[in-house]
Amino acid sequence: MTTGNREQQEEAPAGPLAGLRVLDMTRVLAGPFAAQILGDLGADVIKVEHPGRGDDTRQWGPPFFRTADGDEVAAYYLAANRNKRAIAIDFSQAEGRALILRLVERADVLLENYKVGTLARHGLDHESLVARNPRLIQVSITGFGQTGPWRSRPGYDFLIQALSGLMSITGEPDRPPMKVGVAMADLLTGLYAVIGTLAALAERERSGRGQHLDLSLFEAT
Repeated sequence: MTTGNREQQEEAPAGPLAGLRVLDMTRVLAGPFAAQILGDLGADVIKVEHPGRGDDTRQWGPPFFRTADGDEVAAYYLAANRNKRAIAIDFSQAEGRALILRLVERADVLLENYKVGTLARHGLDHESLVARNPRLIQVSITGFGQTGPWRSRPGYDFLIQALSGLMSITGEPDRPPMKVGVAMADLLTGLYAVIGTLAALAERERSGRGQHLDLSLFEAT
């Protein structure tokens, strides 16, 4: 999906990342926010969603907005997914897995935020991806990183704000810790993902090789 009318999109100047393709396999906020910024900078972003329901945040409303197709989509989803094209793929099936690999062959960057080991179970581990495209930059976003004793634990913004100590320095004196009003852990991680991606793209110009970036909400916060 994109925002704005077709005439505005056609007249907009190309951004600094024009010509680069990003495969966005993320959901909710941290990953979609990062991919959206790359799209704002001119990259061609293809968002992969689950057939049938799509990204969970499509239903996170109100408010909802009616699209040109007549569908109602949550403002939350729209706020993190502009400048993207969307496709529904079930990569748990052989046909869907093959389609992902075909997209990877033509991608510069792949962002994903599945639990550690999820993609590997479907034959989409980093080694299999770079075998198809050695120049691929894979950006993996999780709660606690790809390694370490907590790597298999799920993580989300509210939890990370508490564990990181962010809540303990927020609020009023002599009152309990308080959550920051916005999803700060998600947004910070998304920004670090963009910074890391831009650095990896610069390094690829010198080495010709991609990288696997490991982003953790806990470490970013």
